[in-house]
Amino acid sequence: MQNRKVIILGSTGSIGTQAIDVVDRARLPDGTPRFTVTALSAGGGNLELLAGQAVGMRAQAVGIASDDAGTLRRLIAERAAAAGLANYTPEILTGPDASTAIAAWGAGTANGADVVLNAITGSIGLAPTLAALATTAILALANKESLIVGGQLVKDAAGPGQLVPVDSEHSALAQALRSGTAGEVHKLIVTASGGPFRGRTRSDLVDVTPAQALRHPTWNMGPMVTTNSATLVNKGLEVIEAHLLFDVPLERIEAVVHPQSVVHSMVQFTDGSTLAQCSPPDMRLPIALGLGWPERVPGAAPACDWTQAATWTFEPLDNVAFPAVELAKAAARRGSTCPAVYNAANEEAVHAFHAGTIAFLDIVDTIAEVLSEHTPVSELTLQSVLDAETWARRRTNELLAAKG
Repeated sequence: MQNRKVIILGSTGSIGTQAIDVVDRARLPDGTPRFTVTALSAGGGNLELLAGQAVGMRAQAVGIASDDAGTLRRLIAERAAAAGLANYTPEILTGPDASTAIAAWGAGTANGADVVLNAITGSIGLAPTLAALATTAILALANKESLIVGGQLVKDAAGPGQLVPVDSEHSALAQALRSGTAGEVHKLIVTASGGPFRGRTRSDLVDVTPAQALRHPTWNMGPMVTTNSATLVNKGLEVIEAHLLFDVPLERIEAVVHPQSVVHSMVQFTDGSTLAQCSPPDMRLPIALGLGWPERVPGAAPACDWTQAATWTFEPLDNVAFPAVELAKAAARRGSTCPAVYNAANEEAVHAFHAGTIAFLDIVDTIAEVLSEHTPVSELTLQSVLDAETWARRRTNELLAAKG
């Protein structure tokens, strides 16, 4: 694999910062960099970090969702001067569409990306996903929400082999699926850590706090994804994502609790064989594989130490205490705009939970209530998805206000 040009969307978040680390350390056999970052984008909440990334990577373009271009230019200039790069002046894009523009930056020119990593959190990543797929670049997708809410729109936009998953579970499935044909696949098994409330009954979850929901036992993630792991909404989203990515029916995808988070997912084949992808919980491995696909990046992350004794356990999912996965499957079966409504209602409910206005169990209960009121559209378009999200957010907040 020659040096690949990379664009990173959401570069200051958890996945984005780890991607920068992967890029910084990856080298070809002759010692030259394996990847070159040509452009970055971020929300704008951490301009100091973004400026440092831009200078460190020598990015040619930087985008922020805020309009604070002046501050970003000043910070980049200060960092560049300190690094002896007085003439470094990247193009700066601002505003809500900055990430969408960055996703297609340089397309059709020598500066065009080979890989776009979409590490944005939430359904706001849909437009950047579609913009990236409109180019010839591989889309390394960590923004699962854009595939889930976009559904067939995203699938239709993707060329053969253009869409590569970065979620650890779906990266694991993609690796295991290389061992057989589509007709030989019997079942996809998506593993779940169980989050901070594994083993608790529904009654045990009545009074849990936002601080407790953010104490994930394995992964270090942002507040939205960490809360989604606590409710298992994240696993529901991942089941939908697996269905869309690999064209396996929902009834042949199941979630299994594996608290050690070493087996990232499994594929069961028709002959009774099950293949598991195993590695210590470190997102740099699936990130590196997404950037280098289909080739592996040597030294991307530590491997399992097979000289040490270890025990791995697997438990069935408690769908009574954690109904989010079955609810996600029901939304996916209805199709159309229902997955978008599921996701949007969840995002609003999670914000309300962390604001202290609703209880933990209200999150998934509210998603179910909003879904029950939704009538899916007959024709899925980008506008119909956006309209459904707008309705779902408004209706969710109406229901939450009534609960308060």
